[in-house]
This record gives sequence, C-alpha cells and structure tokens, in this order.
Amino acid sequence: MTVIVKSFPRKVREIETLWITLADGARLAARVWLPEDAEKDPVPAILEYLPYRRRDGTAVRDSQMHPYIAGHGYACVRVDQRGSGDSDGVLVGEYLPQELSDGVEIIAWLAKQAWCSGTVGMIGNSWGGFNGLQIAALQPPALKAIITSCSTDDRYADDVHYMGGCLINDNLRWASTMFSHNARPPDPTVVGERWRTMWRDRLENSGLWVKNWLEHQRRDAFWKHGSVCEDYSKIKCAVYAIGGWIDAYTNAIPRLMELLTCPKKAMIGQWGHRYPHMALPGPPVGFLKDAVRWWDHWLKGKDTGIMAEPMMRIWMQDSVPPKTLYKEMPGRWIGEPSWPPPSVTPTRFGFADGRLAKGMAGSGTAKLRSPQTVGQTIGKWCPYGLFPDLPSDQSEEDGGSLVFDTPPLERNVEVLGAPIVELELSSDKPQALVAVRLSNVLAMGAATRVSYGLLNLTHHDSHENPEPLVPGKTYKVRVKLNDLAQVFPAGHRIRVAISTAYWPLAWPSPEAATLTVNGAGSALILPIRGSSPTDSKLVPLPPHELPEILKTTTIKPGSIKQTHTRDRPSGVLRYVFENDSGTTYIDGIDLENSSWMQDDFSIDPLDPLKARAEVSSHSRFRRKDWDIETKCRTVMTATPTTFDLEATLDAYEGGTRVFAKNWKVSIPRDNV
Repeated sequence: MTVIVKSFPRKVREIETLWITLADGARLAARVWLPEDAEKDPVPAILEYLPYRRRDGTAVRDSQMHPYIAGHGYACVRVDQRGSGDSDGVLVGEYLPQELSDGVEIIAWLAKQAWCSGTVGMIGNSWGGFNGLQIAALQPPALKAIITSCSTDDRYADDVHYMGGCLINDNLRWASTMFSHNARPPDPTVVGERWRTMWRDRLENSGLWVKNWLEHQRRDAFWKHGSVCEDYSKIKCAVYAIGGWIDAYTNAIPRLMELLTCPKKAMIGQWGHRYPHMALPGPPVGFLKDAVRWWDHWLKGKDTGIMAEPMMRIWMQDSVPPKTLYKEMPGRWIGEPSWPPPSVTPTRFGFADGRLAKGMAGSGTAKLRSPQTVGQTIGKWCPYGLFPDLPSDQSEEDGGSLVFDTPPLERNVEVLGAPIVELELSSDKPQALVAVRLSNVLAMGAATRVSYGLLNLTHHDSHENPEPLVPGKTYKVRVKLNDLAQVFPAGHRIRVAISTAYWPLAWPSPEAATLTVNGAGSALILPIRGSSPTDSKLVPLPPHELPEILKTTTIKPGSIKQTHTRDRPSGVLRYVFENDSGTTYIDGIDLENSSWMQDDFSIDPLDPLKARAEVSSHSRFRRKDWDIETKCRTVMTATPTTFDLEATLDAYEGGTRVFAKNWKVSIPRDNV
C-alpha cells in the first residue's frame, strides 16, 4: 500500500532556480528543496547531479523524492551538469574529468552555504549513481556518504557499451538517446536571450558519442577512467549500493560489498532500472524512509540502527512463468552479513549429451553454429519493468542453441551469486562470440531466463589485449553470468543454453563461426545457497510513502509498439521498437513537451555482415511564443574490417530548420 504524505516534520520551501558559479565562471542551474528555517537551523545537503534537465526532464520524478527527504531535515539540491538543461557549456561525454571536478567544486560550495551544516551526501540512479561513486573516489572533504542506485564500478565490463568484450547494441541506443538530449535547448525563461547562442553551441559541438565509444573496443585507459574498481580503497565515505535483479547494473553490487574498504551496505530488490520507491515489478518498497535513516546515521550522527542490520538485504525470487511484464514478482527478503555469502557453496554440474547433472563427469562433443537470429526473445538489455521489456519463453531459441538440462529437481534449489560456465571449445574462425543462458524450466516445458552471459572469444584471456583465435585450437574459457537470487522449485529443471549469436543484444562477429564444444572439459558452477541465520535478523522495511507528485496534464498519452517481421524470400528478420512518450504539459512552467524514439534493427540469419541498426528520435518543446523541435538519426552497419556510421541532426525553431549536420565515419574493428 502506498501512502501519499502531504506534511513533514519540517516545512519545505522550494527554490526553482539557484545559480552555482564555479571557479572558471561557468554557472550551473540547480533546483533546491529545503526546510523553511534552514538558515536558522542548518541541515546537511544532498546532491543529485545529472544531465537530464531538472526543470522538465526529471521534474516529475524529482517531485517524488526530494521534497520528502527535505521535509525530514535536509537540503536536496538537483543540479544540471555543465552543458545540460539551463547550465552553461557543452556536454561532450560521460563522466569526463570536467564533470567530476565540477562535482567536487559543487560539494565544497554547498558545504559553505548558510543553510548547510557543512556535511554533504550524494544520491543518484544510473548516471547519478555512477558519478556518485566516481566523485566519492576523489574524496571531497565535505562528502560523508552516498546512495548509488543502478550504477557500476566498471565502465567496460558492466555498462551500456560492452559485455564480455562483445559490443552490445545499447551502445548505439544510448548514444542516440544522448544525441537527442544534447540537442535540446536551455529554457529562455531561465537563461534569457542568450538561449539561442547556448543552443547553437551545443548543436555544433556536443559531437557523435557513439564514434568515441567505438574507437575504444578494448578495456583501455578511456574506460578505466571513472571505473572505481581500479582502486576501491579511494572511496572513504559510506556507500549504500542499491539495485534490482531485472536491471542491467546489479553485478556491481556484490563486487562493491566484497571489495570496498569503507562503511558499506546494499539492497537488491526485484525491480528494474529505477529508484526502488518508484520501481516495478512490485511489491513496493519504502525506500524514502530507509534513505532518511541512512542520511540521519551518516550526516547527522543519529543511531538509527541501520548499520546494525545485515550488510546485504536481497530479494530471493520465486519461480514465475516467462512473461515480458510482471506487476509483482513473488519472493522474500534474505540477509547476508558479507560477500561472498557464507551461506553459499559453489556446486559443479557436468555436461553430457544434453544432460546437466551435479557431480557428473562431462562427456561427448557437439558442434554449434547458431542462426544469427537467435536472441529474439531476450527483451531489453536494461529493463525498466514498466512496459513489456523482459525475456519471453526461452524454449523458442533452443533450436539454434546447445541445450543441457538437469533431471527434474527432487527438492527446491536456491541460487545466490554469479553462475560460471566453463567451456572447452575450438572455433573454425578467428573471431567468435558465445552467449550462455541459464533458465528455470517449468514442469509444462516453458523456460524463464534467470541469468545470462556473453564472451567475445578473442577476449578469453584479456579484455585489454584480445587476440584472434587460432582456428581448430582448443581453448578453455569461463563465461561469468549475471548475478542472481533465484529459487528453482522441485519438479522444475535447470537449463544451460549456448549460442554463437545473440541479436539484437550483441553485434555479431564478422563471420558465422562453428564452435566445437567438448563436454569433458565443460561445466556449470552454480552458487547454491543453504539456510542462513542472518535472514531472521532483517528488520522489516518501512511503509511505502511518497510525496505529492508534480502537477502535469497529459495532452496525448504515450505508447509502446514492438514488432518482429521476417521477409520470407531473404529470411531477414526485422525488429522495430517504438517508444512514444506522448505529450505532457507542465503546469507550473507553462511548457508542453513530447518525445519519440524508434529502434529499427535487422539481421540475416546466415550473414552477420547484413546486420543493420538504426535509431531515430524526435523531441519538441512548445509555449505560445516558443516552438523548438529536434530530429536525430543514427545508422550503423559493418564490413569485415570496419564499423560504419551515418548520422543526421536537424533543429527547428517555429517550424523553420535552423541547423543541420551530417556525419559519415568508419572505425576499424578491433577483434569485435
């Protein structure tokens, strides 16, 4: 049950725009919620630092968090990064040194304000979770604690760009999203007449980020920057790491809990890529009150008991039939005092002639060359859980995969952690990838994917120094699957399915490779959890409370459309995903905005070089005397030796095109 809270212990006032002037003269725009009497009774500051436009882009979402925390005695400060929203400058990339140094300077500025007690926290989901960790590693003196949600410690291994050394297509999707964001203007009612100059500067100079990311196909210094896994000991302040099992970023949380040397705590629930208090699937979580307990402990020195609880609160998911959308996810909360969990025993299952059995010696060999279309049931790489973006029945993919099943389980099996699949194999081509799926097979035969992993086989020894495979040579490789907490019920089977393609999630290798897999050298290592006394030490989560939401008017509702079509003569499979966010009027600032984005991906089942990905977007901002539109399009194809990009950006004012720019570039393939 959700409770809407209309009053708080301290009455809140809002400052719609507060300017923070940095040492180089740049002004950053902030929105602030703080107690009315904060100048007389100063409070700690909580910074959220994003490029997503505080006045319109995240305004509704912000209204569901910051007023609540402010009402419990904090100054919540939502800052537009340099080059975004109404702030000065141009945004030219993710997590660049400028972004992080600006963040350090903002924290020092906040600590000196009359309404601030001198201590600061950071909170963020996704981008804000990333830069919270990265700024914490720079150790600004006033920063005492952070909450990082749906983020990562490793920008190469666990981000939107590469997975197991494979290029994932969300690299293009995300670049296209930011292509559109960066083309949007500041608001003239905030910045005045200079808005056109600022807008033109962004249109001209933000750049084509996907080109930059494709120029770094191995784990080099580009990705090591901002990856706090390079030295966890640099983070000294307290860290609360939060995520959900259907999100793409949850793997970072076990690593943070194992390797951080600072005070730390974690919560992993059942939800997608959002803050827990507004995430799906349910049941809903009282995250805001839990966050206040965290801040009270670390920023006010109150004994709230939060650090006396088990270090990790984890949702153990029950079995569900395969569906692309769930309203709620059944399960229960478990507790672990540390990571790796003392309750877990790695258990080896051998592969033999389609069978998977605990303690069995592997045997047999099998050849595998998947159609390039294997992967159509994967859902989104990074699900939000708000629309049908989860995997459907995996048995549809098994005809193009090597499949190994356990017998029906005699008793429930609980798994917690990252499964590992060891494979002894050879390839007939110098480049190949392998995708491994772990599924819960119901008694009636449907298969629910619960984890998966990818490996570019040229990266089998190193992501920094990949090498072409020697055709025919045998290699021992390990594919680490995504962490999970999952119950496999008695009567169900555990399935491992292996394929050499996973489209449209991963870009295919230049040639269709045939792998020979040796069962004698292959195995599944499953982290099986036993009973744990820590479960009983968990304190129930607080009730689900939210403040009143920002007033908006829906002019046109949004919609989601997904289609898969196959051209019968050629066999080419086309996937189109259209996300129309509709049109919304924000009452308080007299602004109407709308956005639309479409993925159009196609693949030939026999020819990986016919892979094509196109992402298009359209956004619009409108008042009676102000009408701005931007249109972006990016197309990616490949040859055996290059990735080829074409992109266009058009901007309109009052229906007249005022800017146009085209790109056409080729980037050499680097063992991808």
